[in-house]
Amino acid sequence: MKQSPDSLIAALQEVAGVTTAKADGPDDDFQKLGVNPGRVFKVAKQFTDLTASDLEYLLESPIYEVRLAAVSVMDFQARAKRTSDAQRESIYELYIRRHDRINSWDLVDRAAPYVVGGYLADRPRDVLDGLARSASPWERRTAIVATYYFIRMDEVEDTFRIAEALVHDDHRFVQTAVGSWVREAGKRDLDRLLRFLDDFAGSMPRTMLRYATEKLDPETRARYR
Repeated sequence: MKQSPDSLIAALQEVAGVTTAKADGPDDDFQKLGVNPGRVFKVAKQFTDLTASDLEYLLESPIYEVRLAAVSVMDFQARAKRTSDAQRESIYELYIRRHDRINSWDLVDRAAPYVVGGYLADRPRDVLDGLARSASPWERRTAIVATYYFIRMDEVEDTFRIAEALVHDDHRFVQTAVGSWVREAGKRDLDRLLRFLDDFAGSMPRTMLRYATEKLDPETRARYR
């Protein structure tokens, strides 16, 4: 199959059986073809040789599935052992530079762990602190979601540092991410999670607390709720 961004778009349209996307609500930036995510991922996996400029072209699309395919290709590239250091840097820089087009929770979650977290694994991670201070909730979500890569390496301090910066965030999709990620970090270091909850359970949003504590034993969970 020809590796071009327009070919990827055509493949999505073929799967959808339509050539024109429909608006999904009042925001024209979320037009949809009606392709479920699993099929989008399957299409994206056929286009892992796309360049960063190709991917930026796809991110410019107002069609949700096209942008989902773009971040999926970025994720596949970031995971692949054959991807060069220069390519990893290129897709990382694209993600950060065009975060304005990565503008929903699922687009963030699809790529942030490996594209951002994977790239930063052996580099300074202070960029995450900057993202945590962003006015954009999606950039703030990236700050915490990217730390999943570190959690897999049994490194949880970055997760809790970013979580502390976001612990009183008022955006639902930041709250759910913080709660989910400290919960996952707690599977690696329960004492660290409990210290975090000792400090913040009384003041954090209830949604965040619910996600953070849902895997604790009932007695411990009741203590914080």
